[in-house]
Amino acid sequence: MDILRYVAFSTDPLGGNPAGVVLDAAGLDEATMGAVAAKVGYSETAFAVARSDGALDIRYFSPKAEVPFCGHATIATAVAHAHRHGVGELLLHTRAGQVPVTTSTRPDGSIAATLVSVEPRTAEIDDADLAELLAALRWSAADLDPALPPRLAYAGAWHPVVAAGSRARLADLDYDMAALDALMARREWTTIALVQREKDTVFHVRNPFPPGGVVEDPATGAAAAAFGGYLRTLGLVDTPAVLTIHQGVDMGRPSLLTVGVPADPSSGIEVTGTAVSID
Repeated sequence: MDILRYVAFSTDPLGGNPAGVVLDAAGLDEATMGAVAAKVGYSETAFAVARSDGALDIRYFSPKAEVPFCGHATIATAVAHAHRHGVGELLLHTRAGQVPVTTSTRPDGSIAATLVSVEPRTAEIDDADLAELLAALRWSAADLDPALPPRLAYAGAWHPVVAAGSRARLADLDYDMAALDALMARREWTTIALVQREKDTVFHVRNPFPPGGVVEDPATGAAAAAFGGYLRTLGLVDTPAVLTIHQGVDMGRPSLLTVGVPADPSSGIEVTGTAVSID
């Protein structure tokens, strides 16, 4: 089995979010994929199988469980596929639905990929769940930004969006991992999108990921897409918009995600980033 290792959302192997990529996973069962992901140890490993039409079936496994969609592993897979087969358009069949991805070569020689998420959704978060979530985060209601209300957001996986009122609050992340893990498991949430607005379209983000056995994800494309849908649905950004998301800075793995938010409320959200091999 050829297990590739890439960093997504960075051109520096010391930044971004590492992902395992298996471009030929034909014949692997779930137990094997889970065991490989646990051995690789990254927040996600993607397993792809080529279809007769040139598209890919793809599944994503954390060290602890399978998730329906993962953005950074999608970017990593698309760039790894481009390194092997050339840049262009690629269609991924995920558990969440079809996700088209386009790769291109930038002037500096790096390869960037843009995915288009499934149609996003936003939902209210139950008051009791929010109280339990804040308690697990060790945050209070006074820590929140009232301009960005808590909601559940989806673009292939569900993520609660919780906005910090200050950059200092976001930087001080010290949560109860067991309590948050239990809550997220009950509600089938993938990560928590903790966000802080610097400017109209510039955000700082952190993503706790205890269900995957990971304290924090340094770059989370699925949550970025869900967040773009959240902003559009609540009218918190003028569309069409291009968002700049800085993530991973507080954990020493700076990542840059560019999120395109079309005006059409039924359209998918675009997430763009580079990826580089760390083998």
